Amino acid sequence: MTPLIDGPTKLSSARIRLALLALALGGFGIGSTEFVAMGLLPNIAHDLLPQLYAASPTDANAQAGWIISAYALGVVVGAPTIAAVAARWPRKKLLLWLLVAFTVGTLASAVAPTFQLVMVARFVSALPHGAYFGIASLVAASLMGPGKRGRGVAFVLSGLTIANVIGVPTITWIGQHSGWRIAYLVVAAIFALTFVAVALLVPWQAGDAKATMRNELRAFTRLQVWLALLIGAVGFGGFFAVYTYIAPIVTTITGMPESTVPLVLVLAGLGMTIGNILGGRAADHSVRRSMLLFFVILLVGLAALWLTASTVVGLLISVFVVSGACSALSPTIQTRLMDVARDSQSIAAALNHSALNIANAAGAFFGGLTIAAGLGYLSPVVVGGLLALGGIALALISFGIDRSRIRRGVATGSVAAQRPAERTPVSAPID
Repeated sequence: MTPLIDGPTKLSSARIRLALLALALGGFGIGSTEFVAMGLLPNIAHDLLPQLYAASPTDANAQAGWIISAYALGVVVGAPTIAAVAARWPRKKLLLWLLVAFTVGTLASAVAPTFQLVMVARFVSALPHGAYFGIASLVAASLMGPGKRGRGVAFVLSGLTIANVIGVPTITWIGQHSGWRIAYLVVAAIFALTFVAVALLVPWQAGDAKATMRNELRAFTRLQVWLALLIGAVGFGGFFAVYTYIAPIVTTITGMPESTVPLVLVLAGLGMTIGNILGGRAADHSVRRSMLLFFVILLVGLAALWLTASTVVGLLISVFVVSGACSALSPTIQTRLMDVARDSQSIAAALNHSALNIANAAGAFFGGLTIAAGLGYLSPVVVGGLLALGGIALALISFGIDRSRIRRGVATGSVAAQRPAERTPVSAPID
């Protein structure tokens, strides 16, 4: 059955696919703007911190990582704020305004003259990030129809993962040859193109007429929401601790030339794309089992990277595994949040990206601290492993609370005891 959007008019399969592609194009732009700095970190450090770079390239690279942390913090602030304030807005209208903000913020990042102003521009340009993915995920889930929510979320996220196959390596190459500022101008053009695509292809969809800021913020009163956020914020940091410093790892530890960094990023993007597809499908079957499985795979990949990063084959395989496992975790964590948030759907869909960007900021920050402390470019891999172990521990605590409540439900004859939490409708009293 073809889904309905705001009324009796049915959308054709072709129209649905085009709308989903338009939404995914926004994810492509976001993936490009978020991750391109990682491949260009030495170039940015050399240009914006010339004196520090001349004295110590390692210290300059570590400080340049703050630009990535600034973007991540912008996502953390913007996602819940915009989602709560604009929950009742028509979803297409909100998406278009968010794309305008992306375009302007990315242009500012390209032209800001100093390191401090670039940090501010990256923070501002990140504010729409979580809200875009959250609202786009809700629209995609509606377009996909019942029983395919995880795949709808994964489709929007596929733009981000494909960006890491095509967009980030290509734009990194452009930045290496034409300057990192040109790279950000290319990203701004992608956002402008997305605005046109969403305006033309995405059907009108009303916001939630019953949503209020108070109802949306009520999600923060639920323990399981906080635990789901912490799973993403802590566990996903394992990926960002490594990915932030992938360029110096490739050139310093593995000994490959700078020109190979885009190729390594392509491989990471392939891992993300495959992982995202697997994670979306797995989330529709069992959030619990898939989340724990992908965390274990992440730990295996990090251990392999630590042991084999000095070899080309070891680096490539490990980067592929780590990227794939982390990307698979994203739709599972987002589905978990949408389950436990109940009727606070707009903010729940956006909060996942706050959590993942807390992980981004924390991974980049703590990884940078270990590098600055003289522990070497592989030290963030150890940080990543510890953070991934923390994510597993938090997931086990959260699922243990579910089991405890189900057991209590059995004693009282509750319906909640008759079905697993990950398949419970969002309106059910999970928390």
